[in-house]
Amino acid sequence: MKHRIVVLGAGYAGAFAAGNLARRLSPADTEITVVNAVPDFVERMRLHQLAIGQDLAFRKLADVFAGTGVRLRLARVTGVDPERRTVAVTGEDGDGELAYDTLLYTLGSSVAHHGVLGVAEYAFDVTGRSSALRLRERLAGLGEGGTVLVVGEGLTGIETATEFAESRPDLSVALAARGELGAWLSPKARRHLLHAFDRLGITVHEHTGIEAVEPIRAIAADGTSIPADVTVWSAGFAVHPIAAAGGLEVAETGQIVVDRTMRSVSHPDVYAAGDCAYAIGDNGRPLPMSCASAGLTNMQATAAIIARLTGSEVPTIGLKYHGNHISLGRRDAIFQMVDGDVRSKSWYLGGKAAARLKSGVLKGAGWGIAHPTFGMPKRKRRLATAPDRAGVRVAA
Repeated sequence: MKHRIVVLGAGYAGAFAAGNLARRLSPADTEITVVNAVPDFVERMRLHQLAIGQDLAFRKLADVFAGTGVRLRLARVTGVDPERRTVAVTGEDGDGELAYDTLLYTLGSSVAHHGVLGVAEYAFDVTGRSSALRLRERLAGLGEGGTVLVVGEGLTGIETATEFAESRPDLSVALAARGELGAWLSPKARRHLLHAFDRLGITVHEHTGIEAVEPIRAIAADGTSIPADVTVWSAGFAVHPIAAAGGLEVAETGQIVVDRTMRSVSHPDVYAAGDCAYAIGDNGRPLPMSCASAGLTNMQATAAIIARLTGSEVPTIGLKYHGNHISLGRRDAIFQMVDGDVRSKSWYLGGKAAARLKSGVLKGAGWGIAHPTFGMPKRKRRLATAPDRAGVRVAA
């Protein structure tokens, strides 16, 4: 019987991983199924562009995986049972259950409300296509002089605020930062960032924690009222509690605790990659939730799965950041190099050259998703062992 590999989620981590597995494992031995709630691949790194009204082309996952041997199941994951090795799903065909021999969990993350009053009811976010489209509709209805407050000074907050200010100069855009904006950047890069905010007319409220969101304003910790016809919440990410509810060992964040090969420390048939994996980087600290982490962890997870199934030595993929790339609208950007401890180096690239580099990165990622089995070898690797359905591995 074929070894059943189920990949949960078709974001950056899941889509790349499914293509990699299909490219390197023989279909005579394996059956790969991808479960995703929506029919398209969503470029999460570009959702702030969608929200402000730019038209983006979405790739159909059915087209992406056509001819690869990967099966696509359009459904929402409602639960996992690692003891029975099953996944519960619901979709247009109703409720169902998928059995697996190896599970790759890449369900990603959503916006973290942090328990702040009014965020769930009144704030918008750009962590998913549906939420970005909801924000797009609201912004389209704002007239000249409308106020937009972006909460959060991370990469998402910076890119969202600058994109909105550049695309809609008729709006009054502000950003609330708990600390100093760009404090983690090198001095020159930070000056570049602050100059971009000044050029775009973005008001920055530093050392400002938001403790409540209301329909037309946000309330800071010191009681200050900040006008906001629209509040965009970008103050961090959170994972769905499905993994914890299923009995997988998770960290305080709800992320699946994995070893160096992205294998669950509690259930060896389960691997995790992307935002939902609690993985320790080469610097000894947990990897942050980011697209870069998705790339690193999905490469390590797929390499480990393939090696263990084919009886090979598991390779070690580096889990090290080299830099942060921040868009500042369509014509400006910052690429900040970092050291092994993720501290900013003195060198950075800024301006149009950095913007072109960021555009190339996004296009490259999109092209890679659209061609998941590019470079497929003529001879794929066969499994060294085959599972029986009682969970005992026997010689193939």
